[in-house]
Amino acid sequence: MIEIDATATAILSALLALWLASAVAAIFIGLRRDVVARSHAAEIERLTALLAATPGAPMLVAPDGRIHAEDRFAAILGVREVPASLDALSNMETGGLAAADAEALRAEIEGIRSTGRPFIRALHLAGTHRVLMAEGRIAPRALGEGLLIWLFDQSEAMGEIRLLSDEAERISEALDSCLALIEAAPFPMWHRGPDLRLALVNSAYVNAVEGVSAEQVVTRGIELIDGSGDAPSPSAARAYESGRVSTQIVPVTLGGQRKMMRIVDVPMGAHGVAGYAVDVQELEAIRAELGSFQSAQRDLFDHLSAGVAQFTADRSLVFYNQNFLRLFSIRPEWLRDAPEFDRVLERMRDAQSLPEVRDFPGWKNDRRAWFNAVSAIEENWTLPAGRHVRVVAQPLPNGGLLLLFEDRTEQIQLTSARDTLLRVRAATFDNLFEAIGVFAADGRLTLWNNRFAEMWALEEADLAQNMRVDAMVDKVAARLLDPSRAQKIRDLVRIATVDRQRERGRLSLADGRHFDFAVVPLPDGNALFTLLDITASRGIEEALRERADALEEADRLKTAFVANMSYELRVPLTSIQGFTEMLAGGYAGELPESAGEYVEAVLASVARLASLIEDVLDLTQGAAGQLPLTAELVDVEQLLRDAVEAAGPAAMDRPITLQVELPTQLGTIRGDERRLRQILDHLLENAILYTPPGGKVRLTAEGDEDWVSWRVADTGRGMDSDQQARIFDAYPRIDGTAEDGSRSIGIGLPLTRQLVEAHGGSITLDSEPGEGTVVIIRLPRTVPEDTSF
Repeated sequence: MIEIDATATAILSALLALWLASAVAAIFIGLRRDVVARSHAAEIERLTALLAATPGAPMLVAPDGRIHAEDRFAAILGVREVPASLDALSNMETGGLAAADAEALRAEIEGIRSTGRPFIRALHLAGTHRVLMAEGRIAPRALGEGLLIWLFDQSEAMGEIRLLSDEAERISEALDSCLALIEAAPFPMWHRGPDLRLALVNSAYVNAVEGVSAEQVVTRGIELIDGSGDAPSPSAARAYESGRVSTQIVPVTLGGQRKMMRIVDVPMGAHGVAGYAVDVQELEAIRAELGSFQSAQRDLFDHLSAGVAQFTADRSLVFYNQNFLRLFSIRPEWLRDAPEFDRVLERMRDAQSLPEVRDFPGWKNDRRAWFNAVSAIEENWTLPAGRHVRVVAQPLPNGGLLLLFEDRTEQIQLTSARDTLLRVRAATFDNLFEAIGVFAADGRLTLWNNRFAEMWALEEADLAQNMRVDAMVDKVAARLLDPSRAQKIRDLVRIATVDRQRERGRLSLADGRHFDFAVVPLPDGNALFTLLDITASRGIEEALRERADALEEADRLKTAFVANMSYELRVPLTSIQGFTEMLAGGYAGELPESAGEYVEAVLASVARLASLIEDVLDLTQGAAGQLPLTAELVDVEQLLRDAVEAAGPAAMDRPITLQVELPTQLGTIRGDERRLRQILDHLLENAILYTPPGGKVRLTAEGDEDWVSWRVADTGRGMDSDQQARIFDAYPRIDGTAEDGSRSIGIGLPLTRQLVEAHGGSITLDSEPGEGTVVIIRLPRTVPEDTSF
């Protein structure tokens, strides 16, 4: 028996204990590793299942181009086995990538190797419509060197994408059409986003707000409605919040014009609000016009002399005028309750305002049928107390009825009176001395009297047929003294009926009778033709005409006689004046003092007589239009002062005061200076002659660029209206007595008027008895062209 010492035993025990501990630790470690291995195996199994469940298949491409992949990769490619290399991807017997896509895949792989950037690319399988999506990147380090490429079958997705693309294209085309339609819309349209601010507007909107472009309008948020400013439209806000269409009619300024627009905002859910604006100005105007028309129509009905009642489709009274109340004696309080048609008829019957009929219910039912009539119905009612009413029932388009009641009682009475007046007129026409015929606008003879028919010898048959004026002309031509003037009758009727003008004249018949005719247009468009027999007065007229001719000839002979006598008288008067001047000059010896006075008196009388003869000659020459005149420039102021100086001695002899008031510059006029001086001499001579001693004669003058005038005023006895009417008569006359008792031949003022008018001027006289006389001469500075010198 082997004995082991204690040391060895201890060592052995220690070793055994160490081995046991190592064994236990190894068992523990092994168990732990087994748990970890199982966990890793489960994780690997889970990851493998997860990898197998992915829609794609991975492919590891080695640096040398070899491919490492599972069978699923071959199934996605549509081949029997996994290709060995990239070159084999497109060299399959069946399936595989299209050659172009395989080359593109190799280019993408080379790109990853050089840049390291991943790629995504669509690949097409050869001979099929299948599409694969390849995503490539550098392989994780755990997989070794190479590239990791995933292939996903996107055929169904691409089909969906194509369908969605087609749908999107269709929607895009529809949207483009819709946008084009919106753009082409003639009224403003817009779209607001969820913030209710403008996002889209059409051209009509841009034009309406006078914007530059749609972008500018949207950017600046220019609102269509005045006064909205930057704030969103309240109408759009209501539509967006309520989810219901909002409509409002507001005034809008478009192109500088104020119009009424209907603004419509349509909610689009989360996409905002769409809207459009329609011009309802014309509609509102028509609506207002319709209301005005209805109001005006009722106002018109109220002013009609006829009674008016309107019923609705349910036969209720909705309107009546005052004449309806008056005509049928119905109280307005009862009508305000809108009574039914039958009740109104019954109330009218109670007021004895309906015709008396035996079967009133049946009569009322017949009138109720008026509501269903197609056209207007007219009746004449004979009411008690002799009243006559014309009734017009007009069915209305809305099923109602409009009744018009016209009181024709007075009209019927007037018709009866008219018939009586027509009979009286016919009797009056037949007994008138004038021949009377009335022609219608178409030229037919509609009315005549017996004298008219007798004058033209018209037959009863022709008159009964209302013969035309053309046929009448043919019949009456032979009765005229000049048959060619028969057409004048037709022309006269046409002038009166068509041109509406009056004509007068004379007709002579072949039997020696003469007629004054008048054609007068009548208010009804007809023409009145009257003929008055003036045969007797025509003879008297011819006798008077012959007498007038004789008087004119006598007047011409008288004028010629006066002119000749005036000329003949100047010859002996000149001799008398010459011999008298010789006596006064002492050629016959020294004369006694008394003889000298006689000679002076003779010379004064000769001068006076010569002046009168000269005036008479001038007056007769002026009346014959043969007054000689010369044309020269005359200083007006000098002319007036010379005339006043010449009249001074006569004024001092009276004695009277002769006043002169002349402006500093009166200029010149063109005329005959001798005749102008003659005008002044006559005016001053008459004024001095008819002014009593102590009186005053005043001469004033004024002028402008075109005219010169002077006034001669005296404080004499004046003239009444009869004397003023005769003062400018063209023939000499004994003029009454002057203030000193002398008498004057009144040819001064008639001659003065002739001389003034010969110079193109005018003369006026203003006088009152006891107030003196003022004579005003007005002359042009240049003589008119039609004045002959």
